[in-house]
Amino acid sequence: MTSGNEMTPVASRRTRRQEAVSAGRGIARTAVRTASPALRWSRRRGVLGVFAALAAVGFVAAYVGPTGSALVAANADEAAPVTLYASGLGDIQTLELADADGAREPAAFERGGYSVYVTPKPTPTPTARAARSGSGWTPPFVSPDPGSAQAIAYDMVRARGWGDEQFSCLVALWNKESGWRVNAYNRSSGAYGIPQALPGSKMGSAGADWETNAATQITWGLGYIGGRYGTPCGAWGHSQSTGWY
Repeated sequence: MTSGNEMTPVASRRTRRQEAVSAGRGIARTAVRTASPALRWSRRRGVLGVFAALAAVGFVAAYVGPTGSALVAANADEAAPVTLYASGLGDIQTLELADADGAREPAAFERGGYSVYVTPKPTPTPTARAARSGSGWTPPFVSPDPGSAQAIAYDMVRARGWGDEQFSCLVALWNKESGWRVNAYNRSSGAYGIPQALPGSKMGSAGADWETNAATQITWGLGYIGGRYGTPCGAWGHSQSTGWY
């Protein structure tokens, strides 16, 4: 057995436990009471949001509905499109002739009853082409005939009042320069033709066919010799002393 003094601590511990349990229950009740207003406010906000969304949908339907109906009605009232051909039918001109009885009939046209005038195209003026020196240009295709070229030159020499001696000098000069070939071309200098004009386009002053016509080239060559050296023998002498004329 224990004395009364020894039982006092046990009773004290039980009392403390009961007080702690009571205090915990009080705190729980207080927390529930505090949370209840917040839950009620959250439910109210949800209900208000639903009503606001329904109100917005109703406003949009009330605004868009009449507008769409008006557009459909306007499109239905549009007139059918009129083509340019249909609008121009009223401007068609017709010609009617009255016969002896006064009756009007459409006029008949026959193909041979009228003519069409076409303005002729102007004839293009031929222009001389400039001879181009360098590897990008080649003489035109032509069959040279030195004998015929010399025959042409002989007549021209005589027409200038020069004798056979001058013609012999001319033959020697152009034998050296071109061999009397109408398409003789010096690729290094660009000289061209029987007289080796430099450049060949100079002979265009004697004719547009200077590239292929021996007579045109000889005409220019004799003019050049006469103006610079006086005679073919003068040009031949200069060529022998300098190597060119």
